[in-house]
Amino acid sequence: MNFDNIILELVLIFSGAAVIATLFLYLKQPIIVAYIVLGMAIGPGGVALIDNAEHIEKLSHVGIILLLFLIGIELQPDRLLKLLGKTSLVTLATSSIFLLLGMGVALLFNFSLKESLIIGAALMFSSTIVSLKLISTTALHHRHSGEMMISVVLLQDIIAIVLLVLISGVHVGNVTLTLFYLLAKLLALVGTSFLVVNWVINPLFVRFDVIQEYALVLSLGWGLLGAGVASLLGLSYEMGAFIAGVSFAISPVALVIAEMLKPLRDFFLVLFFFSIGASFDGLVTEDVVTAGIVLTLVLLVAKPIIFRIAFQTVKEKTNIATELGIRLGQASEFSLLVAYAALVAGHIGPRASYLIQTVVILSFMISTYIVVWKYPTPIASMSGRQAS
Repeated sequence: MNFDNIILELVLIFSGAAVIATLFLYLKQPIIVAYIVLGMAIGPGGVALIDNAEHIEKLSHVGIILLLFLIGIELQPDRLLKLLGKTSLVTLATSSIFLLLGMGVALLFNFSLKESLIIGAALMFSSTIVSLKLISTTALHHRHSGEMMISVVLLQDIIAIVLLVLISGVHVGNVTLTLFYLLAKLLALVGTSFLVVNWVINPLFVRFDVIQEYALVLSLGWGLLGAGVASLLGLSYEMGAFIAGVSFAISPVALVIAEMLKPLRDFFLVLFFFSIGASFDGLVTEDVVTAGIVLTLVLLVAKPIIFRIAFQTVKEKTNIATELGIRLGQASEFSLLVAYAALVAGHIGPRASYLIQTVVILSFMISTYIVVWKYPTPIASMSGRQAS
């Protein structure tokens, strides 16, 4: 990888983002969409000023890791456990319905049964990034709807990890054992994280709390370490970062550290949304564009309705259930991982993979408009307030 090329690409991305974001602000459009449009315009599918966005995409995942770490920091563990218990049935039931719905639409467009099953499975998740980024920090952590949304996307992340294990070629006879080991590793990571924070991290903060730079480096190192260890254990970077954050929430300086890390998080999230747009190849997906549009519209209509009914079933108020449904009404970045894993394993062909990619990008963009129109937030760019 050429270092000079990386510098040039960052110059192009952030100078371009500044220009197009300014335009979107004047037009009162969601700024997230500006970054996606920029990726489509100057990425491989556009004028190709950046002809290979793969390394940008990998780098951008640091933003997702930091986002999950910061969310974990501001959640108390006991409250999170109660929410997970309440939303587990909702998450499992809705995910099953979305799987069948996506599978049915794919079958109508002449995809094979196996490909249709994987397409449905990939698109049953909601985006952690879009759903959590489009809600203000105060509402996310101090309102019931924000906490419920966090618990749903976390459970979906766990389901996604299990799905990736199954797709990646695990032999049928070993599936149960593999999943048992994953659960054991998850519990071990949670327990170890709390012990390390209590006996190592917190004492270090107490000892050197006057050195702000050290506090930032220590907390950032802890979050990234959690992500890296989780990946080595067969979990996801995002899950590890969240666990590191929740364990760090017991620290007396947790909220201060969270504020310090937000600018760094936003830097990498710009790269993430850019890479989403840059990964879109309009020429390759022409033969599936109709299927992509239909499937996107089906999901955008069905997900909010099904989520609303499911949350009302567990006694949530109608307004909260409706808001949660709208905010969770898109496909997920995990959908792209599932598509890639299935393509590499030979379970689907390029056509099915491009269909998933098309639905993810279209649902990201349309859902963003719907959410910021229905529930205005700083990132909606409708005002001069600072984004959370």
